[in-house]
Amino acid sequence: MKNEMLLKKLSMKEMQAVWSVLWNLLLIFAGSVICALAIKGILVPKQFLAGGITGLALLGHYVFASLPIGFIYFLLNIPLFVVGWMFLGRRFFYYSLAGMLIFSAAMFWPYPVFPVEDIILNAIAAGIITGIGSGIILRSLGSAGGLDILSIILFKRFSIRPGTTVIIFHAIMLLIALYRIPMERVLYTLIYFFINAYFVNLVVIGLSQRKAIMIISPQWEEISQHIKEKLQRGVTIVQGLGGYSGQPLHILYSVITLTELSRFKEMVRKIDPDAFVVVTETLEVMGKRIGNQPHW
Repeated sequence: MKNEMLLKKLSMKEMQAVWSVLWNLLLIFAGSVICALAIKGILVPKQFLAGGITGLALLGHYVFASLPIGFIYFLLNIPLFVVGWMFLGRRFFYYSLAGMLIFSAAMFWPYPVFPVEDIILNAIAAGIITGIGSGIILRSLGSAGGLDILSIILFKRFSIRPGTTVIIFHAIMLLIALYRIPMERVLYTLIYFFINAYFVNLVVIGLSQRKAIMIISPQWEEISQHIKEKLQRGVTIVQGLGGYSGQPLHILYSVITLTELSRFKEMVRKIDPDAFVVVTETLEVMGKRIGNQPHW
């Protein structure tokens, strides 16, 4: 009987492990195809740039048209994966290696050209599509190689958001590209860069963003109870002193999700319309129930 239960537990763990691998590969595959769709369907036909290693691959393709983008991207990733092997975990490395190979292969497939002539609309569409694709890839346990590796290192070590790293390297790419691409096209590419960065952050952080809240109210006990019971969130009660009144007061501090914010505001208004409430954004939150760190 014990042996049968042990076998069931082992089989469940194995199934969960297999599902995890398949799910992460699916995220990488879907994100890679979405990115490749925008690169081959918009960036290349309109002679736009991209950031980081993809941008270098595009520049190489513009200069040497006979070299496929996917092949150049593969070659440029080799030194980055050497760095990844030395500094990143093995799980992330292997997922990223698979992602890089999938992304490189996806760049060889044919894609339809975006059927819009307006350059600004093309830049906006490319930014949205590649931002969503890159964000989906970064939601996995790996990446598609390129600057995704560096973005995740900086995010883990210094809490620099992936989109911020992307913007910095986009700027570097623009400076490099000025000798090859007309200034007008570079400026349109800049629009694409910022939209891309916004959607990367939206998909990676998105609705998992956490809000820190601070409440000062005479009805602090009732508000605290509602936060614990209605929102199922913890509350820290801090003893304070009013700077003007000199009277002791209680300050409530809690962290909630973005989707819970409207419910929280409505609840406070009903209990105490005159409550002093401060809502601030958080860069990241570590914790078992409320944490929002990516699983890298």
